[in-house]
Amino acid sequence: MPERQIRLFGDPVLKTVSDPIGIIDARVRGLVDDLVDSVLLPGRAGVAASQIGVNLRAFSYNVDGVVGYILNPVVVEVTGEPGLVEEGCLSVPGLWYPTSRYPFARVAGIDLEGNPVELSGTGIMAQALQHETDHLDGLLYLDRLDKENRRAAMKEIRQSTWF
Repeated sequence: MPERQIRLFGDPVLKTVSDPIGIIDARVRGLVDDLVDSVLLPGRAGVAASQIGVNLRAFSYNVDGVVGYILNPVVVEVTGEPGLVEEGCLSVPGLWYPTSRYPFARVAGIDLEGNPVELSGTGIMAQALQHETDHLDGLLYLDRLDKENRRAAMKEIRQSTWF
């Protein structure tokens, strides 16, 4: 399957809570193929299903050369003191803002066979797990910015060529 076009800020699917995956069928298997193909492009650490226009709870990741996916992910653990990390998003191209993230995160979900899966990590992996799960909960990283940075980001978006 080919990589899919990324939906941009303003698309309602990005602000919609994703539906859990019930039956794992050909459509879900195709979605996983598309998510994995879409995350393989340079500079991508994760792609949520909502970012390619599919309102289902799934995302792919590509961190430190490890590529994979998870279905029905839920954050089950975050630890450490939240800190500001520079964050961007494929759905808000060209913008990077300091975003509060925990230094460790763990998500639980399932694979295509319905087997339990846990993903965890620190650094970029922790950030990606939190960021992609936020997408599935209808949140963009912009929603986590402080008031001043959110105002600046919205101004930048309005002045962008893609909006």
